[in-house]
Amino acid sequence: MTRELALLSNPVAGGGRNDAKVAAVAARLRQAGFAVRELVGVDAAHSSQLARVAVADGVDGLVVCGGDGMVNIAAQVLAGSSTPLGIVPMGTGNDTARALGLPLRDPAAAADVIVRGRTRLIDLARSGDRYFVTVLAAGFDAAVNEKANTMTWPKGQLKYSLAIVAVLKEFKPISYTLELDGETRRVEGMLVSVGNGDSMGGGLRVTHGASLDDGLLDVVLFTSVPRRELIKTYPKLFSGGHTRHPAYERHRVKRVTVAASGVVAYADGERFGELPLTVEVVPGALTVFG
Repeated sequence: MTRELALLSNPVAGGGRNDAKVAAVAARLRQAGFAVRELVGVDAAHSSQLARVAVADGVDGLVVCGGDGMVNIAAQVLAGSSTPLGIVPMGTGNDTARALGLPLRDPAAAADVIVRGRTRLIDLARSGDRYFVTVLAAGFDAAVNEKANTMTWPKGQLKYSLAIVAVLKEFKPISYTLELDGETRRVEGMLVSVGNGDSMGGGLRVTHGASLDDGLLDVVLFTSVPRRELIKTYPKLFSGGHTRHPAYERHRVKRVTVAASGVVAYADGERFGELPLTVEVVPGALTVFG
């Protein structure tokens, strides 16, 4: 019996520049012997609906062409199921693909990972009935994400860099209350990030050292520092060099509650919700090709 894959894409993403890449991926999968059900979602809700119908129909895998937002949509559908997720990176950040070691700039090579058929289990982070795969940002990093999402130009990492400059002009330390596996901590900080994966925003390794399959969350706290110190430290997030700063703290937990006034958290690069939020790890909740 021919195996069937659902291939989910968004024609708006990339300004339509990804259409040819998606078509090439579909052709590569068919060449390998798969039946391919092409799904084109006009927005997040529509994409989710299409994916749920395909999975309910019993497809042998759900493949998303896009970035972390598309991966997040798929995670809501596939959490706890045995249907594997394939990722062909075509987004701005691609942090899930980066954590999985997938080819980031070669859709054909990413499709070949799916063709080989090897799968693995990874953890998900859950808050209420919603899941995320990479990092929940709840401070300066979230404010940068919020600002970047309002910018239509430039694209890619430069957009985040300009957003950093804009946010720094007005950013003030936040009063947090954290509950880390039942232990309460109150602190003034610049950011709190909850990592299932180790990066966000296209390779900012805020939760450097976090693993997708260790059954734990990495909660990173950066206590209050002068703005100029934050400016100096922020570029080190790409290498993990910020972990040597005296203001850096890392806690490894199974469950965390993050509370602060007036803070909107982001997860997988998408607006997630206002604090307080309680996040817990769900070990082995997602099957992925890779």
